[in-house]
Amino acid sequence: MKLDMHCHTKEGSLDGKIPISEYIQILKSKGFQGMLVTDHDSYNGFREYRDHLKNELKDFVVLKGIEYDTIDAGHILVILPENVKLLLMECRGLPVRVLQDVVHRHGGILGPAHPCGERHLSITRTRAYKRNPDIMKHFDFIEAFNSCESRESNMEARQLAFRYNLPMFGGSDSHHPDCVGTAYTELKDEVTSESELVHYIKEKRETNFGGEYYEGTVKGKLGIFNHVLVESFWVYNRFASMYRHHKRKFALSLLNQ
Repeated sequence: MKLDMHCHTKEGSLDGKIPISEYIQILKSKGFQGMLVTDHDSYNGFREYRDHLKNELKDFVVLKGIEYDTIDAGHILVILPENVKLLLMECRGLPVRVLQDVVHRHGGILGPAHPCGERHLSITRTRAYKRNPDIMKHFDFIEAFNSCESRESNMEARQLAFRYNLPMFGGSDSHHPDCVGTAYTELKDEVTSESELVHYIKEKRETNFGGEYYEGTVKGKLGIFNHVLVESFWVYNRFASMYRHHKRKFALSLLNQ
């Protein structure tokens, strides 16, 4: 089964340019059987599929995930069983160890996106990892191929996966139509739900991955000025996390009831 495991939609990500209906059609035309929706701190893209497309779509699997912005370890891909609904996942700003604990307590899995990429956005470029590299032992998989990353970044990600014996995913990280389906993850068996995917990964069953490099990334166009964008995102993430403090605190309190 061939899936794109890192997908951003117009409905769910502020920087997403592709409606999920179009995303699905492009992937189907490229021979994919499914996708994992991983919008930034939002399930709105998946909700659009669930509410308007699911009943019409019988030959393509759409799974619910999220790309969570931690306060200290960059972007983390999270997959929870379909019967688990956590408001907390849409409240950016948790420390990574808290995120790992919450996800595992609720039967989910998680792993770093583009782990060796940009500063602040990628776990190995953050203080949390530099202070304690063994934080990797508490992940369930690694994104080992990202179409929007460099060859060096993806090579380092694979080495990290081997070091910690973690299953490897491939994902396009698409925000634009011409990037959709440039990376893939292949599973030996069909999965039709988030629970089945979680079970597959927890058993460390075989995953194959690969793809092609996307040349139209923003960082590629900006060149040396991309560091300004990265630092600006760090500031934005800090303030956005502070803004969501009360909502995050409320969501955490619900878990303890």
